Amino acid sequence: MNTLVPPIRIVFFGTSDVGIPSLELLATDQQLEIVTVITQPDRPVGRKQELGISPVKQTAVRLGLPLLQFEDLKSKEAVEKLRTLNADLAVVVSFGQIISQEILDLYPLGVLNVHPSLLPKYRGASPMAGAILAGETETGVSIMKMDALMDHGPVYTQIRADIHPDDTTITLSDRLAKQGGNLLLQTIHQLVKNPALPSSEQDHTQATIVHRFTKEDGLLDWHKPALSLERAIRAYQPWPGAYTIIEGKRLKVLAGALGPKTEHTAGTQLISPEQDPMMACGEATSLILTRVQPEGGNAMDGKTFLRGRPGWGSSSPAPLPSELRSA
Repeated sequence: MNTLVPPIRIVFFGTSDVGIPSLELLATDQQLEIVTVITQPDRPVGRKQELGISPVKQTAVRLGLPLLQFEDLKSKEAVEKLRTLNADLAVVVSFGQIISQEILDLYPLGVLNVHPSLLPKYRGASPMAGAILAGETETGVSIMKMDALMDHGPVYTQIRADIHPDDTTITLSDRLAKQGGNLLLQTIHQLVKNPALPSSEQDHTQATIVHRFTKEDGLLDWHKPALSLERAIRAYQPWPGAYTIIEGKRLKVLAGALGPKTEHTAGTQLISPEQDPMMACGEATSLILTRVQPEGGNAMDGKTFLRGRPGWGSSSPAPLPSELRSA
């Protein structure tokens, strides 16, 4: 066993705010040196199409860390630049581009990925949302040594974490990001002491994949049971956002609760016993819309929304995804 001499030179790949706790911890550790941060290029966002700066870039600037942005990480320019850094280790946390084998081979200690699931379950782009959608009560964080396949490499360590009944992807992400940062730092220190730190091959027969969601995925299908839809509302925050179509306009559904049994047709507008807007769902269930946002309006609680909708409950059922596609 050969112990490395600090500081260990690290390249950090990250883009979203999930990577901030890991970056902050590594940047303040005396045994580590972040030689550069790699993040996605600034891109136009919003209606005004102003250039958006990634949360990881903002953090790197605040911490005074070197920064690089590549439109194509597989380009010759990017690979050669990374090669000249002579780093010992790379870390990837919610980066957003594929890391090629050529880049993986640059680092003697390998490339560590902080993945917010208990691998091999929930590989892919949306592991936390996938766990909420499936009704899981537990998930976790895995520190994996990356290989050329998606979320396929051997795992150094894992921690488990509860999924709360009211968790959205936002709240779950906040907790797992902090826990993942701590676990990452512990793992790196173990690697510094023992570069041959053992890892465990994943059971690939048990792998599940969660693909990146599209905006269309957020359209609530009222044929589904209310429990499934309530999970979808929480899972789809912040992206793609859950919504339905009422009188030709989009109504964002920000929060929901299970309502009473009903024999009404799926998609029928109802009013709950507590005077909240409610929708009939599949399997004779219903969903109370406790917080919504009308198209072009502000977010509000269900009762406030209903006060401005005297006709609620008198119109035909809301369109379902299949009906929209066939229109």
